[in-house]
Amino acid sequence: MGKWQRSLYQPVLPLGKDGKRVTGSAEHIALSRKAAGEGMVLVKNENDTLPLAKGTKVALFGKGTIDYVKGGGSGDVTVEYIRNFYEGMKIKEAEGEVSLFHELPEFYEKNVKEQYAAGAVPGMTREPEVPDELVQKAKAYTDTAIITICRFSGEGWDRKCQITEEGYELFEDEKKQIELSASIFENGDFCLTNGEAAMVEKVKANFKNVIVVMNVGGMVDTSWFKDCKEIPAVLMAWQGGMEGGLAAADVVTGDVNPSGKLVDTYAATLEDYPSTENFHKSVYYVDYNEDIYVGYRYFETIPGAAEKVNYPFGFGLSYTSFETEVLGAEEKDGKIVVKAAVTNTGKRAGKEVVQLYYGAPQGKLGKPAKELGAYRKTRLLQPGETQRVVLSFTVEDMASFDDLGKVAKSAYVLEAGSYVFYVGNNVRDAKKLDFTYDLAEAEVTAQYTSLAAPHKLEKRLLADGTYEALPTDNGPVEEEGLERQDKLTLEGFLPAVKAQERKSFGELMEAAKTNPNLMNVVEGKETLDEFVDKLPTEALIHLLGGQPNTGVANTFGMGNLPEYGIPNIMTADGPAGLRIQPQCGVNTTAWPCATLLACTWDPELIEEIGKAGGEEVKENNIGIWLTPAVNIHRSPLCGRNFEYYSEDPLVAGKSGAAMVRGMQSEHIGASVKHFCCNNKETNRKDSDSRVSERALREIYLKAFEIIVKEADPYTIMSSYNLINGVQASENKDLLTGILRGEWDFKGMVTTDWWTHGEHYRETKAGNDIKMANGYEERVQEAFEKGYITRDEIALCAKRILTMILRMD
Repeated sequence: MGKWQRSLYQPVLPLGKDGKRVTGSAEHIALSRKAAGEGMVLVKNENDTLPLAKGTKVALFGKGTIDYVKGGGSGDVTVEYIRNFYEGMKIKEAEGEVSLFHELPEFYEKNVKEQYAAGAVPGMTREPEVPDELVQKAKAYTDTAIITICRFSGEGWDRKCQITEEGYELFEDEKKQIELSASIFENGDFCLTNGEAAMVEKVKANFKNVIVVMNVGGMVDTSWFKDCKEIPAVLMAWQGGMEGGLAAADVVTGDVNPSGKLVDTYAATLEDYPSTENFHKSVYYVDYNEDIYVGYRYFETIPGAAEKVNYPFGFGLSYTSFETEVLGAEEKDGKIVVKAAVTNTGKRAGKEVVQLYYGAPQGKLGKPAKELGAYRKTRLLQPGETQRVVLSFTVEDMASFDDLGKVAKSAYVLEAGSYVFYVGNNVRDAKKLDFTYDLAEAEVTAQYTSLAAPHKLEKRLLADGTYEALPTDNGPVEEEGLERQDKLTLEGFLPAVKAQERKSFGELMEAAKTNPNLMNVVEGKETLDEFVDKLPTEALIHLLGGQPNTGVANTFGMGNLPEYGIPNIMTADGPAGLRIQPQCGVNTTAWPCATLLACTWDPELIEEIGKAGGEEVKENNIGIWLTPAVNIHRSPLCGRNFEYYSEDPLVAGKSGAAMVRGMQSEHIGASVKHFCCNNKETNRKDSDSRVSERALREIYLKAFEIIVKEADPYTIMSSYNLINGVQASENKDLLTGILRGEWDFKGMVTTDWWTHGEHYRETKAGNDIKMANGYEERVQEAFEKGYITRDEIALCAKRILTMILRMD
């Protein structure tokens, strides 16, 4: 097919074998099921309660048995079907593995359908009271019960959210979600509802073997089952996509041996997380006072914090056992290299994850006690089988950013002392190696300048549990320019409104025969610089804004100047599947949520999913898939954590890089989001994330840096929020200084949809395109008044065109 033919003419050409479509195909659905099973984490399994013995009679409790949540937010997609846990277990019953007491799930089915009919959505339903006579009938049938608890999270609202700040007005949708959540989850959705707690107590009182399946997207309270003798087994099933219920059934019956590991630390209470104290303190700002001590970096370092952990980072059980022997450790050619042998010492085939941590000397800067340096998942090992693995990372990866000049200002520094290393299958149980890496003097590994520094952040946490004061000032003075637009005028304006004023497609294609034409660049007849120089400024400005939808797309396009041979490249949402116009009748594949994928600790599997997803994107004539989202799980309260990978930037970065490589192998573009510190949904377009330069670089930017350097994404999406007083989409320090200056990013930057940034200021900062639409008149006015130059406009236009040139 010729260059851009899919974008120009929207053909319906399948990519599968024998003329079959790959979108929503059986092969892709099978891959979704496989990934879901690989990422589910068994956190408790006393007395080998799981897997269920063949023929076990089972009673299924909890409305989550029926009210299954596959995923949500920008990843909510149209699918052929969704399998809940009951449907998954019915398949296992048909295969002769279990026997079910059907009256219970049938009771829940009727109740949930009634709640849906009344307007409820999956995961936002109330736990009904089960009639005592039904419980007694189930008890007479079996002594084994499985409880399923489900939770929904979504874009645009946070968990356990109460807005009391004077002067802040909620949008109607935001208000509705918060009020609905508060009415259903009396204790906040981190904890069990009163109805769920009563149901759990009733089940514990009547059944000998009680198993819990958690259909959740983010962190939840685990204290109610952690030390509960009446609940011997718990599976974190996450939001497993369209086959998640069947994948959970695969695990509990033993058809799949769980190999997932936690990518977050599960503390005893919500208050044990340092971020909880100020998460909802203000709707206008968030102070990242815990600094670099996020997740396990906090709980493994700060005095007294370790005892507050229920389940540590990296933890996960298996139906078999493993022994890991370290064969050697050394520094070689600037890398720390550890070799290990993993042996399956149990009776079932299974997989293990080997995790390598390092501990840097405290020095003047202070460091976390342990930081993840590398990890590797084994293949499926048969009983008695051994696999050798090699884990490595660069010595420079252990450097810390000195933002105050204690050693070397604005530099990455390796402080003098001994660097120690740990190997294990979770952060808490990792064993210290005899090997150390020793430095007699501090070394600067990279020298930069101060960028995106805080102005209002008054203090930050240190490794000993105390706080140090940070310098504050009034912040940067905004450059002179146009009076800013009313924010409400930036909400929901569609590019299609402007497109109606343009000529017909046929007339524009005819004009392209005599106008400058981008195809001349493709064919090597002229350079991109020469082509851009020939375009009028008005055409360049047009390129800087989003364009109307075509075909099945519903998140708008980029380019759209057919009179100059520039196609309209469509975008589509993710990250849990290709989301397109539901009216078109195309069913796509719903993949497991990002947190579950990260719990696989398997970049190769994630890359396979990225490739499959990229095939569906391409087959439906979409050019850019708006995924992956790699923000850090700073707090369990962030409503969008299910779309993000982990509390750890290495896991987030490696997972995201794998996804991008897989997607872009199909010559469609990834859009890595949300750059950066989009760790709160409440007032997300105007909330200021106040964070130190060190925490920015070591925690919140690191995943993006890994992806840029390892996967070369076509695009990066800037976030809605402010970072240290400057809108992310207008933040030149981030977009030009760090992203392009330090990391050498060559791709394009897009805003998130309908940001509150001023379009021409975004352009000046290096944000190439404003989505979902641009404000051409504003940019034109700023150009005419000298607030922005043609060179600045042309630079962004060239980056957009460079991205388009990478497309098929």
